[in-house]
This record gives sequence, structure tokens and C-alpha cells, in this order.
Amino acid sequence: MWLKCKMRSSGKTWILLVLAMVVTLEVTADVDPETNEVPDAGSSQYFNDQNTEEDEVPVGSRVVAGHSVSPKEAPPTTDERHIEEGMTDRGVENEAEGIEKEDLPNQPPPADAKIKEVPVVIGGTASGEPCLFPFLFLGKEYSDCTTDGRGDGRLWCATTYDYEHDKKWGFCETEDQAEQRRLAEEAEEQYQATLKLINSTSRKSQKKELYEKLLKVAGMGHTKAMEKVAYAMLFGDYLPQNVPHAKELFEKLALEGSPKAQTALGFLYAAGLGVNSSQAKALVYYTFGALGGNLVAHMILGYRYWGGVGVPQSCESALTHYRLVANHVASDVSLTGGSAVQRIRLLDELENPGSPSVMLEEDLIQYYQFLAEKGDVQAQVGLGQLHLHGGRGVEQNHQRAYEYFNQAANAGNTHAMAFLGKMYSEGSEFLPQNNETALHYFKKASEQGNPVGQSGLGMAYLYGRGVPVNYDLALKYFQKAAEQGWVDGQLQLGTMYYNGIGVKRDYKQALKFFNLASQAGHILAFYNLAQMHATGTGVMRSCHTAVELFKNVCERGRWSERLMAAYGGFKEGDMDSALVQYLLLAEQGYEVAQSNVAFILDQKQSRIFSENETYPRALLHWTRAAAQGYTVARIKLGDYHFYGYGTDVDYETAVIHYRLASEQQHSAQAMFNLGYMHEKGLGIKQDIHLAKRFYDMAAEASPDAQVPVFLALCKLGLVYTLEYLQDLNLKELVSQVDLDQLLGPEWDLYLMTVIALLLGTVIAYRQRQHQAIPREYPEKTRPANFKHPLFRCPDMTPSISVPTSVEMVKPADIKVIAALGDSLTSLFSVENFVHYMSVSLEMLMNEVTKDFKALLRYKPTQIMVMILLSGLG
Repeated sequence: MWLKCKMRSSGKTWILLVLAMVVTLEVTADVDPETNEVPDAGSSQYFNDQNTEEDEVPVGSRVVAGHSVSPKEAPPTTDERHIEEGMTDRGVENEAEGIEKEDLPNQPPPADAKIKEVPVVIGGTASGEPCLFPFLFLGKEYSDCTTDGRGDGRLWCATTYDYEHDKKWGFCETEDQAEQRRLAEEAEEQYQATLKLINSTSRKSQKKELYEKLLKVAGMGHTKAMEKVAYAMLFGDYLPQNVPHAKELFEKLALEGSPKAQTALGFLYAAGLGVNSSQAKALVYYTFGALGGNLVAHMILGYRYWGGVGVPQSCESALTHYRLVANHVASDVSLTGGSAVQRIRLLDELENPGSPSVMLEEDLIQYYQFLAEKGDVQAQVGLGQLHLHGGRGVEQNHQRAYEYFNQAANAGNTHAMAFLGKMYSEGSEFLPQNNETALHYFKKASEQGNPVGQSGLGMAYLYGRGVPVNYDLALKYFQKAAEQGWVDGQLQLGTMYYNGIGVKRDYKQALKFFNLASQAGHILAFYNLAQMHATGTGVMRSCHTAVELFKNVCERGRWSERLMAAYGGFKEGDMDSALVQYLLLAEQGYEVAQSNVAFILDQKQSRIFSENETYPRALLHWTRAAAQGYTVARIKLGDYHFYGYGTDVDYETAVIHYRLASEQQHSAQAMFNLGYMHEKGLGIKQDIHLAKRFYDMAAEASPDAQVPVFLALCKLGLVYTLEYLQDLNLKELVSQVDLDQLLGPEWDLYLMTVIALLLGTVIAYRQRQHQAIPREYPEKTRPANFKHPLFRCPDMTPSISVPTSVEMVKPADIKVIAALGDSLTSLFSVENFVHYMSVSLEMLMNEVTKDFKALLRYKPTQIMVMILLSGLG
């Protein structure tokens, strides 16, 4: 199959190289601000840029997950909500408790200072001599080459300290180097200007024009512009999708050592986009990208080691990679909570078109905006929260959030006051940070019992924001907020108990409050729980649990914005763009992306892969999604093996998948399929009783399964009856039964008697009803010559001759026989009825002429049935 790669000697050499690098890889890093292309990572403009997978970290530094506060230390200003893993004052206590914990420093250690290379001057008055730094020029010291004092912009330096006195100088570069530098500086200026415009607009048409300018900057050799253009071409973001051209750019950048390009090449080889699929090459490129500090590469490697994809399964290796990425994601979480992650399953939308979508319709948003403009406070608060966090198809916009909150706060809404306090406390590009204003709003909301305001006041007293540090008051306000179920109060209580701030350190209480906060989906609660499970603090150490929690944190990073970008492409009909974006997210371990990739391939809606590749690739991603617990994916695996999609028909394997879905996820569809396979004996022994059992279980598991289960049970009952009759050999049984011997020689007369009695009873009952309820009919007003245009009266004349078949009997003939029955019933008693019937029939037969011989075909029982039917009529 396409996903299996055969490794020869060169492949083995690559794997050995990878293993050597992984052993030496120290994956503890922090985010280098210089690698972020947008200075404010938390602003709404950042999220408008879809190339968020390019975040990198410098290798060699150590991550500090957070800072704790002690009475002797000044309160920290950043990363205040995380657990500090390396508190210097907890070593004795941990040793007494026998807990092994990581000892992380409070501050990253200084990086090794690199020896600066001193250039040798070219030309000037001291050609060939080295520069001397610092040197004095016009009363100012210079520690590097400068262009000051020159009109041509060339870099120069002095070879002695006092240039004015010695006049010893020379150029630091050749003319060609100076020209290249000027071009690079020009490209950098254009890149920064274009990037600023891209991040300042949300209009797609404007972004397309700006990316065309960015394409020109990339043509000038600007590395970051080439990276962004290559990703735009790969995903079809604002530029036409062109995978081969993107591959060429990535290969060129990879030779220059770009971690982003190396990660992208790993993705291309893993997915088989534009190249032959090779998991060995993908692993090499991913490793190089991770060594260069690319967070996406770390996340991909974490998922591969966790699931054993292309590498031996290793929980500890997965934990190392995921923890690094989680440190970065947790450090980006602000007091306002960051943006929301939308996980939309395409299969669910197809099967449940009427279900409410996680996307808000434009008409609904406009309706809420109309209500907000009319003064509806709840609509104002809801729209404010929607724009504050983003999500559900609405972009993050702090300015609009502030406007809605301000309107609601002026109307006296305490939630709006509290959220305004959070915005002022956190600060943004639109709203400068202001502790005093934040404290004012927090107090107003808290006085009216609002938990958000109480939690905000607790944060102010905990970290000394606008007020002196007071741990007792902080604990008090956090407890009030937690009692009302507010997630921030629960999280901060857990942090205080964990670090022993204002209370005695209690890991069990910390675990309790972190669990409560995690139930509300707080990302920092997941992060702190992961740290406790990873280090065995307060709980038994569990690598598997820690990895799952860290993975949850990592999937809430800024790259999750691509989920909505992919969904937008799908809704617009751009299946190829949506598929490639979902493929990258699937490589990162997003289960919803894996199921969406499989769905698009299953529907054959993409043209990237050939038709004979779609089902095998879909099978691969259904397998990965099923391994993460997605029930529908498990059922799909059973279907693929049942029908032979992308693999050989294998009923036994299909039964295994259906049984797993039935036992682990209690899927009604899986139970129904198992019932069908038991009924037919496909891949399992045929057993009608087990089939009925699984059908019944399916009906109990889901109300939607009751109708198909009823039909299946009807069919099963019919099949069972036919099989029973077949086994019974009814024909032979009937042939052995002698009715004359069993019931006597006159059994047909007995049957006629019973039928006649029933007929008499029915006729007598009907006559009594007619007599008891007299009916009045209105006089006819129809003209005598009226004829209905559509209907005609039936022919009530009797037959001229005796009918020779039932089809030839007219209504009047039946009435003659019915009249005979009425007269017999009225003239004779029941005791003489049987005797009279036999005599009358005998006389009737004797009086029939030769022309009526055809009537002799009918048996007495048949004539009596005709009498009965006429009576009922």
C-alpha cells in the first residue's frame, strides 16, 4: 500500500542519524520574540494571519511554566497563573514527602555569549587591519560598524580608538556586499510594511492583493517572505494553490536551514503531496524542524511517539515533545482566556443537516446586533464575549468587545463591568493596561456578588495590581467566586493550595480545584493537571494521563485557528485547500481533522489524489481517528473491511471493529451491524438468536434505531418461520392426515353447518340493528332525467344462464342466493335448519337442467361461502 515505505541502506542510515539527534535533543525551550513575525501575539491582528504554524522556539533555553509569589518577593507581572515547578523553598518538604520533582530555575539561565568576529577593513587608510571596538567618532562611541558620516551607506570602522586623532579607518564590506545589504534592507522594509497591512485588514480581497506584493518581496530573496508565500501556495491562502511550486520554495529554504521549511517538507513526504510518500524522510525533516525550534514539528513528533506512527511507541518521548509545546501555549494564555477553538465535524453536518451548527449565521449575528443597538443588555454582553474571545465564525475584536461591554456596564450589568475590568487588567493594542480602572470595575461588580468581579479582585490582591499584596483577601475572593462555580476562582484556589500561598500547601485541594476548573474547559487547569501527573505531585505519576492532558493544551495553540480556515474553504467549495489544511492538522494529532480528511477522501471531493488512492488514504485516517476514541471512525473501519474499500473484504476484521464500537462506545449502529452479520453468518457463526439479541440492544441504545430494528426483526421472524416450516416438511405432514378418518365421512357437512349458523347469527343481528335504529332519508330533489357525468348505476339484472365461473357471477345472482338464505332463516327454526339445507340443496341439484351442469363443479362448502359473503355484504 502507499503508506508502507521500504527502507534500504540509505533509509537505515537516516534513521540512525535521527536516533542520534533525538538522543542529544534537549527539548526545553521558550519563545524567542524575534522569531514571531507579529509583535503582539495576543492581538486580533495576529489571528488574521493564517500562517500561525510558523512559531518557533530557540533551542538551549529552559521554560519556566510560571512564578509563585512569596511574601519576601515582589509580585511577578507575567505568567502569574501557572504552577512554578522549581520553587527554591520546597526542596526540603518534597524530600520529606519522598516526591521526586523537576527542579526548574526561576529564570532562564543566560545563554552562552558568542565571541564576536572582528572584521578586517577593506580599503580606506588602514586596509587589512582589524576594526577596533569601541571607537570614538564625533564624540560618540561605536561598538559596531556604522554608516554615519558617509553618504553612500557603506559600513566602515576605525582601527584605533580615536578616529579624529588617528584617521585610521576602512570599509567593513565590499561594494557587492554593500549592494546586497541594501537590497536586503529594502526587502525587509517592504516585508514589514506589507505584513503590517495584512494584519490590519480582515477583507479577503485586500489580503489577496497584499500577498501579491509579498510574492514580489519573496522574489527579492527575503527568507520570511518566501516562507509565508510558500505556505500560502501550499494551503491556497490568498494565493492560487500550487503544491509543486511551494515544494520548490521549501526545498530552497531548507537548504538555508529554515526550520519552517524543514517541517513543511516533512509534512509533504508524510502526506505524499507532490512527492512519493516516505515516512522515513518525513521523520528526518520533522526532527530537523524540531531541532530548529519549530513548535509544529515538536507537536507532530509528540503525536507520532504517542501513537507509534512511523516510530516505536514511547510515552516518555511524547511527553517531552508535548510538554515543550504546552509550555509555550500556556504562557500565551491571558486573563481573558484567549480565543476559542471550534471543532466542526463534516460528517456530522452531512448526517444531521438540521442540527444547530457551531457557526453562527450572519442573519443571527445581525439580529443580536439589532437587539444590542435597541438596548438589550443580554445581547450586548453576549456579543461582547463573542468578540473578546472570538469563535463561532466571529473574529476576535477587542474594540467591538469593549464597546458592547461599555454599553451594558452603563446599564448596570455586573458581568459587563467585570469583563471590562479583565480587559483593563490585561491590556491590548486597543485598550492600554490600567490597574486602577480595572480595580474600579472589579469592585463595582464584586459588591453586587458577581463571581467574575470577585475573581478579578482576588487577582489584584494576589499580585498587587493597584493594591498592596494581601493573600488573605485574595483567598477570600477566590473562594467566593469558586462557590458560585466561576472557573477562574477555582483555578486560582488550586494555584494557591499548590504553592502554599496564604494557605498551607495541600496538593489534594489543588488537585480538586484544578479538576473543577478543567471540567469547565480552562486551558491552564489542563496544563497544571498535566504537570502534576507528569511529576507525580499529589497523585500517582502517570505518563499516559500527562500526555493526554498536555496534548489537550497543545491543541489549543494559535495553530488551531487553521481549523476554521479549513472549514471555510470547505464551505466555499475549495476542497483541495480544505483537504491540505486538514491534513497538516491531522499530522499534528487533531482527531477532528483526521476524521474530516477521511470524510473528504471518502466522498471523493478532492482532486489532489488519484481515485485509486482515496480509499486507502481515507482508511488510514479513519484508523487514526478511531484510535483516539471516535466511534463513527471505528464503525467506518468496519464498513471499509466489510465492503472492501481500500482493502480486501475481511468480514472477521469488520466484526472486530463493530464489536469494539459496541462494547467500548455502546454504538447502536455497531450493534445493528453485528446483528445483521449474525443473521447472515458473515465473519461469524450464523445465529438467529444472537442476531435478535443485538437488534434489541440497538433499539435500547438509541431511539433512532427502533424503526430499522423493527423492520429487521420482522424480516428475521419471517425467515425464522420459513426455516421452521421447511424443517417441518409440511407437504408430507398434510399428505399423511386423513380428514375423513379424523373428523368423520361427513366433515364437509359439519363445516357447512357451522358456516350457516354464523351466517344466520350475522343476519339476525343486522336485522335487529335495522329495526332498532329507524333511518329517515331526505326526499330526492334530483330531476328525473338527471344522469351523473362520471358514475353509472350497476347492472342489477340476473344472469340469463348459470355462471360457469366466479368471475361471471353478477350482483343479482348473489342476491338470489341471499334471499334464499333470508327466507330459510325466517321460516324455520334452528333445529330444522340443517335438515332443510340438505333437502333444499338436493332438490336444487335435481332440478338443474343439462344447461346448468357447470354449477355441479362447486362443492357445497363453496356455495355456503358465497351465501356467507352475501349475508355479510
